[in-house]
Amino acid sequence: MVRAARSAPLDLCQPAPSVAPDNLIQIRTTHRPAVTSILPESETKPAPLSHSGMKVACSNCSLRELCMPVGLSDDEMSRIDQLITTRRKVKRKTPLFRTGEKFHALYAIRTGVFKTCVTAEDGRDQVTGFQMAGEIVGLDGIVNDQHTCDAVALEDAEVCVLPFDRIGELSREVGALQHHLHRVMSREIVREHGVMLLLGTMRAEERVAAFLLNLVQRLQARGFSRSELVLRMTRQEIGSYLGLKLETVSRTFSRFAEEGMLEVHQRQVKIVDVERLRGVLAQPGGSF
Repeated sequence: MVRAARSAPLDLCQPAPSVAPDNLIQIRTTHRPAVTSILPESETKPAPLSHSGMKVACSNCSLRELCMPVGLSDDEMSRIDQLITTRRKVKRKTPLFRTGEKFHALYAIRTGVFKTCVTAEDGRDQVTGFQMAGEIVGLDGIVNDQHTCDAVALEDAEVCVLPFDRIGELSREVGALQHHLHRVMSREIVREHGVMLLLGTMRAEERVAAFLLNLVQRLQARGFSRSELVLRMTRQEIGSYLGLKLETVSRTFSRFAEEGMLEVHQRQVKIVDVERLRGVLAQPGGSF
């Protein structure tokens, strides 16, 4: 099939999702490495290193354009290949890292989807983002040399380990790498601004519409369908991220389906009328 044209991710919901209390995948339109999506249950210990297929070559990775600088020379790409030599497999519901753990690396997601979350004083988890293949996690640890959130796989996943000390050394030799790292950090700041706008000014239906549109746009940039997806996160996780109650999320999906904007079959969601869904973001007034 013809791959859908790439478009720049919105990054409202990253770095992140609706229907059933289940999980997220997308229906592919190409033959790229499968990018699945979001939520299940398992161990609580950080994922161990995988010793199978440890050698990694960014130069041969189909996601290279999403998580690495473009336009590198053969010599520069060879140096980056030497930097990123380890892959790490993470089982679903297993943390890649936890709050308080020492920071030593960034992680480029190769397959699977993660959620990042922080624990409130009352013990509740607050979802702060959903990350998918081609995106980088672990930036939270740079400021104090320790992680300030949990990153949990919502399905079996694999990441490429980027040792941060070696990134610093190499970026002094490969200027494009340093510039790309700055772009990644800047994109995270822009995403946080988008989340503040979403939580501070948008009504419930606007939040859910923005969430779905952003998710589909990000998945489309990875070669997936522009209208069909299978959600891997629970409605409760979506509500946690959007600042909504579980009942409100469920009611919003039902309303969108009744009005012909979506087709919902358990975990599968199809955006039937994307223009009307976008129109929800421009409607004044109204609430649930």
